[in-house]
Formats: sequence, C-alpha cells, structure tokens
Amino acid sequence: MSVNSTTVNTVLGPVPAGELGVVSVHEALLSVLPGAGHAFDITLDRAEIFETLAAKLRAFRAHGGGTIVDSTGMFHGRDLPLYEALSRATGVHIVASTGQGPEELLGGYFLTPQTDPPTPWPAEKFADLFTREITEGMVVPRVERRGPAGLVTTAVTRAGRTATDKSLLRGAARAALATGTAVSFRYGADAEGDLDIVMDERLPADRVAVGGLDRRDAVAAGAPARTAARGAYVVLDHVGTEDDEHLTDAGRAALVADLVRAGHADRILLSVGATGVAGGHPANDLPYGHVLTAFVPRLTAHGVDDGDVRRILRANPRDLLAVR
Repeated sequence: MSVNSTTVNTVLGPVPAGELGVVSVHEALLSVLPGAGHAFDITLDRAEIFETLAAKLRAFRAHGGGTIVDSTGMFHGRDLPLYEALSRATGVHIVASTGQGPEELLGGYFLTPQTDPPTPWPAEKFADLFTREITEGMVVPRVERRGPAGLVTTAVTRAGRTATDKSLLRGAARAALATGTAVSFRYGADAEGDLDIVMDERLPADRVAVGGLDRRDAVAAGAPARTAARGAYVVLDHVGTEDDEHLTDAGRAALVADLVRAGHADRILLSVGATGVAGGHPANDLPYGHVLTAFVPRLTAHGVDDGDVRRILRANPRDLLAVR
C-alpha cells in the first residue's frame, strides 16, 4: 500500500501519512494522574496550560518536527478540545491514543471483578472499549465523543506482568487488529514475554512498538535486537534522560548504530518521553525537539547516514501510524 493512499488519525481528522514529517512517537502533552486534578495543591489553569504547550510545540516545529504522538491513553489528562486547539494554533499534527495501563494506574471500575469466581477484566472488554474509541471517537468523559484515536497504548507493571496487564495487552492487540491501527506498549519486566502475548493475538509484528527498550536491563538482556529481529519496532523513548535506569545518549546512539548495521534501520523509533504539563507527578521537562537538536548529531558521529536518520524519524513512525 502506497504512502499516498494511507492516512493517520490525528485529533483534527485523517491526514495523509506522507504529510506527518518528523514524528516523535511516545510523548505526553497534558499528563495528570487520575484524581490529581482534584487535589488542593494542584492548579490546572487551561489558558496557562495552552500557552505552555503551544510554546513547546512551536519550538518542536521550529527545529523540524511535524507530529507529536500523545501516548498517555484515556484517563491521564487527555484533553481532546485542548489538543485540537493546539494543533490548529501551532501547525503540529497531534495523534492521540486510546488505552490504559499498567494495572496500578487503572481506576477501581476497571479492577472490579466481572465474573464469578472473580477474575480481572477480560481482554474482550478492554478490546471493545479501545475499539469504540477508534471507530466511534474518543470519549470526553460525561460529554461526548470526538475524533478517532490514532494508536492503542498500554504499559505493563514494572515488577512483572499481572493478570490485568495481560488482559490489557490482549485487549489492545485485538482492538488494533479490528481497526487497522497499531499497538504501542511499554514493557514491564519481560519485553519478549509481553511481545509474545500481543503477537499471540495474530497482530502482525510490524503493527507493534515496544517501548522502554533503552532501559539498561533491556539492553543487557539483548531485547532491542531480538525485538527488531521478530519484526516489531524498537522504541528508545527516553532520549535525553541521563540516569541509572537508562542508557546515556552516547549509549543510545551506539545502540542505534548497532541496530542499523544489523539491518534493522526500519525497526527503530525514537522519542524523548517528555511531559509538556504534569499534574500529580514529576515532569520530564526536556524539549520535544531534543532528538533533532542533540541526538541526531550523535547518530551522525556514530556513522548513521542521513538516509537511515530520515527512515527512523519519518518513514518508520509513518508506517506504524498509518491505518491499514
């Protein structure tokens, strides 16, 4: 299927996939922990939030960015009218996502047993919930539905996959398969095992992006190379973060170069994991354009040529997000 004949679901409606430009695939615009908006010490002023996010998106565009994927899912501050206004004001395409997870961040309703004897929410219920956000529009709670989600996203518990996490992974995969969208998940403790569950639902590997693969434990286990070899996308989604848990940018650049040399340039995705505005949790204040301004020169220094850089920043996310 040609690029010209495929579209991507953005908050302003379908956009030809070839018009996305440089895409940052795993960011957060407004990220608010469930319930934090009601805390006495947290103020969420919409006008102030708009100006803050608009400035960050304009800076991203000024450095060559074209599209931001807000991968926070359904109930972590997603504000569709705000995102629509931001996209119109800045010219940056915004792709919003459906999905939830990990288990610890689910509301009580989604943890209520649905069977006798009690079991977690079944995968088919999550699948139906996520599918309707794509086919009928994303929910503005208690108000309406708006445009279709462009991605199904979830995350797995860091300490290890729970039964609910497993239902979320299967539900996300089924929703993606039913709608022609893709799945992006942040792995928990076992990247390959989490990927096994998604692919067990018969979702093609090239419709799956595995996040968190610039964690040191993932690299030590060889997960990035094995994920790419299976045909799924390797998401290095903390570019710019320098801490004990993740690779440094120097280490990330070396990892990308190794993957390119191994023939996996078409399976690499990059993101900062930045938070535009946060409520109830610390923000990652790095600019959305850090990949373009600071990381691409490192890739060049490691011998990654311009063609592969363009593939990683433009073609790979375009192919992932295109609705099939």
